[in-house]
Amino acid sequence: MKLITDRLVLRHFRADDAAAFAALNADPTVMRYFPSTLTREVSDGFLAKIIDYYKDHPDGWLAAEAEGAFIGFIGTSEIGYETPFTPATEVGWRLIPSVWGKGYATEGARACLDAAFAHGLDQVVAMTTVQNTPSQRVMQRLGMRYDPMDDFDHPSLPPESPLLRHVLYRINREEWLASGTG
Repeated sequence: MKLITDRLVLRHFRADDAAAFAALNADPTVMRYFPSTLTREVSDGFLAKIIDYYKDHPDGWLAAEAEGAFIGFIGTSEIGYETPFTPATEVGWRLIPSVWGKGYATEGARACLDAAFAHGLDQVVAMTTVQNTPSQRVMQRLGMRYDPMDDFDHPSLPPESPLLRHVLYRINREEWLASGTG
């Protein structure tokens, strides 16, 4: 899959993205709302899973490029753990700090939502820690709706983690089309 917006190219990851992907995942500023940064070995394993996911799915986490340079990833992917709202597909992003605040996450996520709904999905969710208000603002700009009753404790985090509590935003195909953002 390849998506092109006014400023972005979103494409399947390749093995030669490993170094840039590892640098993104090792950056403590980028990873501040995650339990820890990723070692090169763990990042390479994550990249291998992303690439393997493409075999059975048209979507996935896509490498994001702006002006020919890797700036992170944006995409949609099936959620691989059980919660009250799964099975579900999520939209998400992780970008290098130098491009934050420039609208790339919103622009790329819009393209991914357009593709997801064009491929027949009925609903897409987005989630983050309660503390991650920048990502929540992107979800709001996408027209996603928030219900505090959907807040949940992330099943992959220990109960004592300050990142345990997550917010969930949703949007369905009809809302997306009616919002005019798609």
